[in-house]
Amino acid sequence: MTDLNDLLTIDRVDAALSVANKKALFQQLGAVAGRKLGLAPKLVVGALSEREKLGSTGFGGGAAIPHAKLEGLDHVFGYFARLAHPVEFHAVDGLPVDLVFLLLSPTDAGADHLKALASVSRALRDRETTAKLRGARSRDAIFALLAGVETLNAA
Repeated sequence: MTDLNDLLTIDRVDAALSVANKKALFQQLGAVAGRKLGLAPKLVVGALSEREKLGSTGFGGGAAIPHAKLEGLDHVFGYFARLAHPVEFHAVDGLPVDLVFLLLSPTDAGADHLKALASVSRALRDRETTAKLRGARSRDAIFALLAGVETLNAA
């Protein structure tokens, strides 16, 4: 699993998620993931919050990859949100975050989890890609960009 299109489907992309802060973002991510995966949203929010206590998943340039491992999953799950307004995230560079890629993995997904994190990180560290994601006019355009990122970077 190295392509982002292994992690995403069009219905797991939000082009203008409106949240007031990081806590509200995690609650929204928990609600969406809970609905799509049949998990209790509180479980997702709790796992994300626990992971965040180890250090911010906001890695700079306005991007973050909140992630966690959860019991009951049988595959790595991805969800991308471009925020309507950046939120404070305590990112390593101090900048607020407006591009968020949620990753949830089974507890035993060791290598698959790391490969997914690496793929997402590569995509969101690329300034050209993030500029295009910020300028995309629709969810379809965002999905097309993300689904094509690995292919473009491999060429």
